[in-house]
Amino acid sequence: MASLRNIPVAESSAPRLFGTDGIRGVANVPPMTTEMAMALGRAVAHHFSTGSHKGRIVIGKDTRLSGYMFETAMAAGICSAGANVLLVGPLPTPGIAFITSSMRADAGVVISASHNPFEDNGIKIFARDGFKLPDAVERELEIRMHEAGNAGCAAGDVGKATKIEDSRGRYIVYLKSVFPNRSTLDGLKIVIDCGHGAAYKVGPAVLEELGAEVIAVGVRPDGRNINDKAGALHPETMAGLVKKHRAHLGIALDGDADRGIFADENGKVVDGDAIMSICARRMIERKELKKRTLVTTVMSNIGLERSMGEVGGKLVRTAVGDRYVVEEMRANGYNFGGEQSGHLIFLDHATTGDGMVAALQVLAMMVESGKPLSELAAHMVRYPQVLVNVKVLNKRPLEELPAVGKLIASVEKKLGKDGRVLVRYSGTEAKVRVMVEGTEEVTIRGWADEIARALEKACT
Repeated sequence: MASLRNIPVAESSAPRLFGTDGIRGVANVPPMTTEMAMALGRAVAHHFSTGSHKGRIVIGKDTRLSGYMFETAMAAGICSAGANVLLVGPLPTPGIAFITSSMRADAGVVISASHNPFEDNGIKIFARDGFKLPDAVERELEIRMHEAGNAGCAAGDVGKATKIEDSRGRYIVYLKSVFPNRSTLDGLKIVIDCGHGAAYKVGPAVLEELGAEVIAVGVRPDGRNINDKAGALHPETMAGLVKKHRAHLGIALDGDADRGIFADENGKVVDGDAIMSICARRMIERKELKKRTLVTTVMSNIGLERSMGEVGGKLVRTAVGDRYVVEEMRANGYNFGGEQSGHLIFLDHATTGDGMVAALQVLAMMVESGKPLSELAAHMVRYPQVLVNVKVLNKRPLEELPAVGKLIASVEKKLGKDGRVLVRYSGTEAKVRVMVEGTEEVTIRGWADEIARALEKACT
């Protein structure tokens, strides 16, 4: 079971499978097939086993129908290559990362396509410390899948699969531990929409055990209804229930519960930018935000940057994707970051985005301050933000489009310090995305459309 760390990646013809968040696609359609999953399972077993040590690999999943076949295929591949499997069943992605780390396993496998429809599925892998694998290790696994040595072991050396019966309970205990010790949620009424996803049992249980009155929806998964008009993709459902039941807070989770969107007591949706503003300002006040710095992506509203500046904090931006946020945090010693979409990473508590950890942090602030979410969120003044997506035939480098560059520079000059322009190509579609922020929505919409038309013409 020799390592492939010395193989020059550039020389391999093995196909690329891993994207920015694991392998993903339509279930039973290449690359998301059971054959691929079994080969990957063997590669994982070989990579994380050394000498006489048999690797211990955690496998968890969300609630989509195809999760059963990928779970079985991955387990078969791992066991056939001599490593052992720890099955945790349906559990949020951050819960699988937690179990991997707390049980001292060698790696953790998450079978989930997050916010995608049920027809899709995906596989991502955590290292033993609960963090996602770096690109170089993912590439090694891709190469190993196509190597002659990626084969089964002798009959007497095959591994075994064991179900961890109390994995959900372990994760619930962990979640409660991030809430202040002597505080409770007594007297609070909370709506939670689990999107028929991986947190359908964990989410309501944590809130109830902390004393809240819970109105839980999206908790009846049937394998096909994950994310269907529910959860973080459709927060209006949760927001409406907050108003109907006169609740104090609404929480909407996505399919694998690594992100959450909230609604205040008035049923107004509060996105990730506003939640980051609330949490970062509180952490600065308590001297808990390392280097007084919040890490977010280029998509976060300029209002968040202004909010941080008001309390002497600063904001660092990364490329879109929570993994890039985590990489920046780890590389430079920061401890809080996230995305506008609701991925919030509290490195003092978790190794990846966790919708329930974020919810408990928000609830702790509400309890400690005695203030409703609407008042806490008022510190951030959102700037109008217009996003235009345009289909293009060719993704020409922007530096090769001088006319477009001149137009963008002209708009940026007009915006001054009260706005910004962001132009980027989609990583998965033949599209270019134009985002303009400023003080007047009608004006910036006109500019965004003008830039989009120029790009469409230049990229035909």
